[in-house]
Amino acid sequence: MSTETIIPTVGDVKVVESPEKRSQRISIGVLVTLLGAVLLVLAFTVHKPGQIALSDAFAEVQLPTLSLPGTPTVLISALLTLGAGIGYLTGRVSGRWRTVAALVAGLGVVVGFIVWAAASSDLAFTLTSQLNLTLEYSTPLFFGVLGGVLAERAGVVNIAIEGQFLMAAFAASLTYSMTQSFVAALVAAALASAAMSALLAVFALKYFVDHVIIGVVVNVLAAGLTGFIYQQLIAPDPATYGSVSPMQPVAIPGLEAIPFLGPIIFTLRPLTYLAFVAVPLVWFILYRTKWGLRVRSVGEHPHAADTVGINVVRTKFLSVTLGGIFAGLGGAYFTIGSVGAFQDNNPTAGYGYIALAAVIMGRWNPIYGAFVALFFGFARALAQTTKPMSLPIPSDFIEMLPYLATIIAVAGLVGRVRPPAADGDHFVKSH
Repeated sequence: MSTETIIPTVGDVKVVESPEKRSQRISIGVLVTLLGAVLLVLAFTVHKPGQIALSDAFAEVQLPTLSLPGTPTVLISALLTLGAGIGYLTGRVSGRWRTVAALVAGLGVVVGFIVWAAASSDLAFTLTSQLNLTLEYSTPLFFGVLGGVLAERAGVVNIAIEGQFLMAAFAASLTYSMTQSFVAALVAAALASAAMSALLAVFALKYFVDHVIIGVVVNVLAAGLTGFIYQQLIAPDPATYGSVSPMQPVAIPGLEAIPFLGPIIFTLRPLTYLAFVAVPLVWFILYRTKWGLRVRSVGEHPHAADTVGINVVRTKFLSVTLGGIFAGLGGAYFTIGSVGAFQDNNPTAGYGYIALAAVIMGRWNPIYGAFVALFFGFARALAQTTKPMSLPIPSDFIEMLPYLATIIAVAGLVGRVRPPAADGDHFVKSH
C-alpha cells in the first residue's frame, strides 16, 4: 500500500508528495500558523500607533519617525502569516509559491512584532539600533557557519564549533594582552581554533571515534582548559594578561554619511567587514574550484572519490582545519572584536551551537547559512532593542528566542534537510 499523498496544485496538475515531504510541510504549517495566531492575539492588546525611529538619538542626520497604526498593522501581519501557515497545512502552495509563502510569513512576523512592540511602549522602536545589533551579533555566527560548512561538506560532523570559539576567544585575548597587536591576536585565535579542529579530525578520521562524541569532548576540553589557564595565569595578574582594548568600528569615508544605511552597513567593526568577504569566498571555494569539488565529493561519496585518486583523509583533514581557522576569527570577536578581555563566565554563550543550527537550516550552504545567521542575530538583537521599552513580555523571554529557534532547527521542525551523504561516516580505504 502506497504511503504517498496526492495534493492539489495550480490548475488540474496533481503532485505526488512523499511522507517525509508531507511531514515537513505540516510541521512548517503548524509553526507558522501558531506564530500567526500569537500575532492575532497581540493585535488586540495595543490601542495606539507604533513609532519606528529611522535614526538614533545621536545621529547627525535625524530622519523622520514613522508612525504606523498599531492594531491594523499587527492584524494584517497576523492574517498574512496565518494565510501562509494554512497554505502549508492544506498543501495549496507548492514549488516557488512555498518560498513566497515563507517570505510573507517571515515578513509578517517581523513587521507585526516590531509594530506591536512600538505600540506597546511610550518609546519608539529604533530600527537603526536593531539592525546594527543584528550585524554585531551575527558576525561570530557567520564565521561559525563557515567552520561548520567546511567540515560537514567534507563529511565530518562539527559539534565542536563552541569549543573552537572558546579557545579562539581566549587565545586572542591573551595574545593581545602580551603583544598589543590585533594582527597577532587574530593569528593566535585562528591557530588555537585550527588546533581544536585538527584534534577533532585526527580522532574522527584516524581513530574512528564517533564524530558527535569527539565534538562534545572538544567542547568540554576547551571549557576546562581555558578555565584552568584563566585561574592560574590571568586572574592573579589581570593587568598583564587581561588588558585588552577591543577593535573599534571603522567608517568607510563618504559612505558612512549615507542616511539610514551609512551607520548600519558602512560603520562596522573590522571582523564584520571580514565576514562579508569570507562568506562569498568560501562559497566560491566550495562551488567553483577543483579543491571545493573534491571536498564535496569526499563528503558525499568518499569511496568513489578514492577510486579516482583523491586522498580522502587528507582532503577531509584540510577542510576541517580550514573551517577551524574561520571559526577562530568568529571566536576572536567575543574578546578583541567587541567586548575586550576574556572573562571566565562562558563568553561564547552557546553561540557555537547556534552556528551549528544555522548550518543545518542553511542546508550546508555558506550563503544560506549566513542568512540564517542574520535571522538569529536579529532575534538576539530584539532583546536588547526592546529592553528599555518595558514591554509586557519580559526581555529575558525575547532573549531566549535564538536558542528556541536552535532547538526547532535541530529537531527538524522547519523541515528535515539532507546533509552530505557521508556526513559522520567513518572512511576505511578499500584495498
